[in-house]
Amino acid sequence: MPQRTAEERREYKRLYYLKHRERLKKKNKEWRANHPDYNKDYAKTEKGKKANRINTWKRYGVKHDNFDELYEHYISCENCEECGIRLIEGNLGANKRNLDHDHKTGLFRNVLCHLCNTRKKLT
Repeated sequence: MPQRTAEERREYKRLYYLKHRERLKKKNKEWRANHPDYNKDYAKTEKGKKANRINTWKRYGVKHDNFDELYEHYISCENCEECGIRLIEGNLGANKRNLDHDHKTGLFRNVLCHLCNTRKKLT
């Protein structure tokens, strides 16, 4: 049996969800009621932060052979690999840490500050 493409898998999941929507909603609602602090607590742990960041990269189309290795490089990088400015954690600021990747191929390029990352997009 041939393997499904990513688009075929997405369509299958979408149709499955539509067919079983009410049962899935009920099941998820019950689970959340029985585990009220699950996501809040997990997201604050180092493991949760790492998983969230890697999932975000994958959602943005980043491709890499070893995401654990990429994450360690990203976290340990203290300066922008383009201009050398000291990087900060967080969502605000010109020197916040960004993972730069080629949007056509998805391949990782550098860890950059926000300014260098947006500058690359413009050129």
